[in-house]
Amino acid sequence: MSAISLDHLTLSVGGRSLLSDISLDIAEGAFVGLLGPNGSGKTTLMRAILGLRRPQAGRIAVFGEPVGQGHAAIGYLPQTHAAPPDVGLSGRAFLAASVAGHRFGLPIVSAAARRDIDWALEAVDGVALAERPFSAMSGGQRQRLLIAEALIGRPRLLLLDEPLISLDQHQQHVIVTLVRRLSKEFGLTVLFSAHELNQLLGAIDQVLYLGGGAAVLGTVDEVVTPETLSRLYGTKIDVIRASGRIFVMSGGEHIEREHHHDHAHL
Repeated sequence: MSAISLDHLTLSVGGRSLLSDISLDIAEGAFVGLLGPNGSGKTTLMRAILGLRRPQAGRIAVFGEPVGQGHAAIGYLPQTHAAPPDVGLSGRAFLAASVAGHRFGLPIVSAAARRDIDWALEAVDGVALAERPFSAMSGGQRQRLLIAEALIGRPRLLLLDEPLISLDQHQQHVIVTLVRRLSKEFGLTVLFSAHELNQLLGAIDQVLYLGGGAAVLGTVDEVVTPETLSRLYGTKIDVIRASGRIFVMSGGEHIEREHHHDHAHL
């Protein structure tokens, strides 16, 4: 069974077409990197999979079912957290507040929810964060806790929208390695958005590259070619491989890095 099926999907925001007539299937258990220039529709696609953005045309299915808000099989880590956490909360209280709907005061949750929280903390190697104040956590520890939040409810599909933002190279590697382990250990399908391919090399099974209203899914070697990326970016692209890294270049610029902040949150 496919974890995600896009059937002639068209997505638009504010009258601007981001994806046009896209059809593809992401296999259950695959770890897929979601790449493309900002404004290409990475966040919008995730929101559509969540049922938060209605397609202009076409259909989306998750594990064979039409998408709808609150799909229990999906865990989501947004690029910007909807409710900034109370920095005084401990890791466990933060997760409990998530389960309880971010209510004021110390959250009260059921015994089953407490067990789920304990499982999520253990799954991300975050037991030590349970009693630590959010304010005392490093950026990498905070992202680890947010991944634990996405795991609550034991989803089968994880949508992670730019979880590496503001992390140094070491912490980026730690988070990618963690997500890879979670995918393998629990059979999770992962769609992991990033702005640079090198952050994900060696971890992902496939890459889904968006651009120019189109989408191409395949292995890194199949997708990251001058011909394919030139079509997606709408300009001449050179792909340079050196020292185990891949550089997507246009006019002498490392285009993934230089164009990261052009169009946020699309």
